[in-house]
Amino acid sequence: MGQNEEQNMSENQKDKLLLAVKEEVIKCQGCQLCKTRNFPVIGQGNHDAKIMFIGEAPGANEDKTGVPFCGEAGQVLNLLLSSAGLKREDVYIANILKCRPPANREPAPEEVEACAAYLLRQISIIEPKVIAVLGNHSTHFILEHFGVPENKLGISKLRGKKFAVQDPLTRKHYTIIPLYHPAVAVYNRHLLDNLKNDFKVIVDTIQAKA
Repeated sequence: MGQNEEQNMSENQKDKLLLAVKEEVIKCQGCQLCKTRNFPVIGQGNHDAKIMFIGEAPGANEDKTGVPFCGEAGQVLNLLLSSAGLKREDVYIANILKCRPPANREPAPEEVEACAAYLLRQISIIEPKVIAVLGNHSTHFILEHFGVPENKLGISKLRGKKFAVQDPLTRKHYTIIPLYHPAVAVYNRHLLDNLKNDFKVIVDTIQAKA
């Protein structure tokens, strides 16, 4: 069996495992959000991505379409990806919650507890080199999950820093890079340059791992 055939088998296996996650999310009744959502926002992108972006929860546009980061924040994300020489189809984008909290309120602890396992499975299946976490809430959750002591610090102190971690269960290695949420640039355009610089950190990290 050639190297390409082995790689294709690996990708096919990832496709099957991620499809299983999708089917479970569609049927999920683990919290009350399943009663108020229009569509679950499961995740989108390359199943063999080297970079995985993680937000907090879907917003109104995402809830209507099932597509992550498809509103104004998504337009900023697309701009940032382009500025770093990345294509959206080459990365994977997901959220901690798969369903939108009403009125875009913060996720309740019981909602995170019911839903986060889906995201953690996606991370384990995709095996990204870099996990780029967007905003305070997703940063705190991911850093705490991987046992990073700085998990209580604010995003302004964490943004652009790199944290090498190992999953205690799967033993897989990742580099976590916290970032401002792209939505901040919708309201504070002066932060766009900071975001662009942080996206360069992602690219530099990937190149160093090549």
